[in-house]
Amino acid sequence: MTSVLVLIAAPNSGAITDDIIAKVGSQPKWLSRGEAVEFEQFPADIKQRFNSAPLDMNIVPKANRRKKLLIADMDSTMIHQECIDELGVVAGVGDYIKDITARAMRGELDFEGALKERVSLLKNLDESVIQNVIRERITFMEGGKALLATMKAHGAYAALVSGGFTAFTSYVAKTLGFDENRANTLIIENGKLNGQVALPILGKEAKVESLNRICKAKNIAIAGTLAVGDGANDIPMLLAAGMGVALHAKPKVQEQAPYVINHGNLTALLYLQGYTQDEFVDY
Repeated sequence: MTSVLVLIAAPNSGAITDDIIAKVGSQPKWLSRGEAVEFEQFPADIKQRFNSAPLDMNIVPKANRRKKLLIADMDSTMIHQECIDELGVVAGVGDYIKDITARAMRGELDFEGALKERVSLLKNLDESVIQNVIRERITFMEGGKALLATMKAHGAYAALVSGGFTAFTSYVAKTLGFDENRANTLIIENGKLNGQVALPILGKEAKVESLNRICKAKNIAIAGTLAVGDGANDIPMLLAAGMGVALHAKPKVQEQAPYVINHGNLTALLYLQGYTQDEFVDY
């Protein structure tokens, strides 16, 4: 067959049991015992067989499986938080900003307008708050370091492209090992946020542009790219990439993304590429 079936469960869950294997009915190749497995042969009605199972099921083409470019969203993808929500909490408008963020990420609001409105609510916030939020409130999505280290060890280039802010992407990119990062810039005057974001605003079109720019600069075919994100503004990027993965994503994103991960963490992106756990770097 030209594709493989990849089953991924939550880390250390052991959810892929002998009963699960039996439902596929062919020889498994374990990527991580009890957590990730793939099959070269599988029945056509395989999706119906796993409707209620606590695992992610994706059918992945064998060709160009190991990718040479990783392009990733940041908020709720490489980190657990939405950075603007965390700034909003400190500014005393957390619930209001969180509501706008959630609606924008579900695709219910125009991204640019929603961003401008939220940033305006941060006016006069001391710039030192950004470092405080980074230090006290930002936590990394599990598996991120292994994802970056493993792909880069095999020659991949990694770009962090976010609709968030450079003050955060620079920190996240440096910590995880991204080769470059791109995001929006909060305007600061006299040590305080002035309630505006520098133009032009980086949104969904800029994410696709970054994908195409890097491919051209690095001579990487689109088929050799992997994109990951969770919000509506990531959809065009996920559809444009060779492998577009919705990670713990909003319903609209899951409906449109070619690949979906709800149970695994960021190491699931390695399993989708056929890496075994013993090939992981720094895991």
